Amino acid sequence: MKLRYGLIGGGNGGFIGGVHRRAADFDFACELSAGCFSRKQEANRQTGALWGVTPERTYSSFQEMAEAEGNREDGVDFISIATPNVTHYEIARTFLEHGIHVICDKPVALDSVQAEELCSLAEERGLLFGVCYTYANYAILQEARRMIREGMLGELFSIVAEYPQDWILTPDDTDVMSDWLMDPEKTGKAGCTAHIGTHLEYLMRYVTGAKPRRILARFQTYPRNLPLETESQVMIDYENQIQGLMWASIAAAGNDCGIALRVFGSRGSLEWSHLNPSRLIYHPLNQPSQTLVCGRNYLGEEAGRLARLPAGHPEGFYEAFANIFQNFCGDLKLLKEGRRPEELHFPTIEDGLLSMRFIEACVKSNENNNAWVDLER
Repeated sequence: MKLRYGLIGGGNGGFIGGVHRRAADFDFACELSAGCFSRKQEANRQTGALWGVTPERTYSSFQEMAEAEGNREDGVDFISIATPNVTHYEIARTFLEHGIHVICDKPVALDSVQAEELCSLAEERGLLFGVCYTYANYAILQEARRMIREGMLGELFSIVAEYPQDWILTPDDTDVMSDWLMDPEKTGKAGCTAHIGTHLEYLMRYVTGAKPRRILARFQTYPRNLPLETESQVMIDYENQIQGLMWASIAAAGNDCGIALRVFGSRGSLEWSHLNPSRLIYHPLNQPSQTLVCGRNYLGEEAGRLARLPAGHPEGFYEAFANIFQNFCGDLKLLKEGRRPEELHFPTIEDGLLSMRFIEACVKSNENNNAWVDLER
């Protein structure tokens, strides 16, 4: 059974809309059947034609699309939201109210109140709601998660993650940013922390299974005249006396999305880098280090299932993003067959809500002289 989906956004040549479409196409689990790709109607029409969506299902507004698709016998099974932050809540709520499942880019809303409402609405309607935390969905990181779950690192005590990105130091960059990322009305109370810090927060939590209890955050803004932070440094206390350290920056000259994760335990450690995303380095205590490679048959079942290429052929950003769609569609097919999955295999709206609370706690900590702030659960 091939699912039908609709796409909101992607019609103005933006980056993330194209990523959503390409990722959805990877595994032939769904097909693009409808969309509202742009508020600019010429761009909307042209994008629909380019991507093979018929004119009658290329809608002028997401409200029109939700109404029409919700009433069609062959309406879309789910929609994918690839629009600016400020629009996520209203679009997601509208489609949920029309009984349509949702995948949404992160963050899911502007604040935790909106995220809580989406969480409750999805639960009340029995609908799936996925969130696009890309980096945790690399196939090799499923192996890291398995190894930690099975105790190969022993007792965890430290998690360290970073995301340095060279993006906003030139005048042209700051002009672009001021249109959305650096406008609190469009992106919320945080800049860098919401935009890329939430990727790290979810990555650390998902791979290790550690539950954060409280945080201490310090923000920095450069160039100085910008209204929101371009760097965040966050200390995290997890349950079971695990400590975490997170650094995210969109003003890190010379760094190309250098996401990295290190996990330390009593019996060894793991490290992973987005710059070499098909490899996981395992350092067992008092033994030689090992390099685990995506696509090898010595990996666990989940890492093997999500690997698409033979070992030695690097899998990258599109494949990781596609894993979200593959897992979401797999769980949705089970649901449509009347079998609720025992465990959901994609980042959920509950994860999106936890990330919103994390953002708000970071803002509160920074505003209160970097005080510790408890995380609501």
